Amino acid sequence: MQTSIPLTSRPQNTLFGQGDIFVLFGELFGRGYATGLIDSAKAAGMEVIGITVGRRQDDGSLRALTDEELAEAETNLGGRIINIPLMAGFDMDAPEGGATPTDMLKDMTLENWQDYKLDWAAVDNCRNIGTTRFKTALDQVLAELQGMIPAGRNVFVAHTMAGGIPRAKAFMAIANRIYKGRGARHLSSQALLDSDLGKLILQNFDEVTANSFGHLLDQSADLRTHVEAGGGQIRYTAYGYHGTRILIGGNYRWQTYTSYTQGYAKMRLEGFAQSAWDKGIKATVFNCPEIRTNSSDVFAGIELSLVPLLEAFRKEGGGAWADAVWQECQALLKDDVTLESILQTVGEYQQSDAMQPFYNFAEWPMANSADQVEMTVGTSQDIVALHNDRKALVSDVLSHHVVNATGQLIFGSASQPEGPVLWLDHDLVAQQLIATN
Repeated sequence: MQTSIPLTSRPQNTLFGQGDIFVLFGELFGRGYATGLIDSAKAAGMEVIGITVGRRQDDGSLRALTDEELAEAETNLGGRIINIPLMAGFDMDAPEGGATPTDMLKDMTLENWQDYKLDWAAVDNCRNIGTTRFKTALDQVLAELQGMIPAGRNVFVAHTMAGGIPRAKAFMAIANRIYKGRGARHLSSQALLDSDLGKLILQNFDEVTANSFGHLLDQSADLRTHVEAGGGQIRYTAYGYHGTRILIGGNYRWQTYTSYTQGYAKMRLEGFAQSAWDKGIKATVFNCPEIRTNSSDVFAGIELSLVPLLEAFRKEGGGAWADAVWQECQALLKDDVTLESILQTVGEYQQSDAMQPFYNFAEWPMANSADQVEMTVGTSQDIVALHNDRKALVSDVLSHHVVNATGQLIFGSASQPEGPVLWLDHDLVAQQLIATN
């Protein structure tokens, strides 16, 4: 893929309604994109069904939710949950009595990680065990799900699984050096990819973020037959990230967070959607704009791409509503700081010499550079320091709006999807928010 494919008009839901079924393929934890999509499904009158990844016991084995945990999870979701552990990834899998990949990393330190070697035959065995476990549980989940769908109902399956970083003690220290390290503390993201640790992480990202979607599409053939035989239709969506078009110098331009290590798995995710689409299955990966979430906060500076959305609100004719959002955001800043100055700082960052090499879509995801990290992390920290409260940021307000808009856009687009891979850029996000507010 040599260029992004943006959704260019606001879609309207023409398929899903009262009594139809919305399936969240991934457990709902905290803040994130999925909440906006679930809100749209509920607003349309759909019944929500979720799954669980299960919980780890002291010995590392997976278990279903307890009655108390299940009740809490179903309250959080606002629907029923199929209580069969469906944890993707293989970092905690092993043959009986053997070491898991996480166990294999126990002697890794900040000093030796680049030269630390793994037994790849043992890793491959764990990966096969984890894949078999996941696929077996998935068959059980799909069988139970099929029994919950009456004839004639339309079904929306939203894949939200992502991540897969092994719980190695040393990794957070390594990640802080790679994603936040400046000056002498900087570590190249390419150094991570070249290491055995990085290769393991990329494999686990593939299993969690991408292959789980591939297994879902393959193994739900009977579910599709069941739904379609009853006169219903089924749609699949997944959350991607592959950069976003935002306002840079007054024009919408593609940009990305660097270095986005999960990007390789996100491209595999796109590939599964394309393969399904070629077979006549309506599956679409929606590449969404950057937001702040519990998981994205490890990527210092990812929120910088959010700030120009304020300018998009005005460029797209937001009027009084846009002015109100500006005022809300201005109130979060210290008395001697203006929102215009924040936008100017972000604009200077975007157009700095250090950032220019990273606007190349065809080479995504690129490794970071010392100059780029210095600019990204430094600008991020400078802007955070200009707020009244470091826990109440302009980017939090904008993240909330993006979550709502992307949920509405994905839900509307799923009725008659335009293709297997689509980008939701700041222009359409702004248009959607203006139209619905």
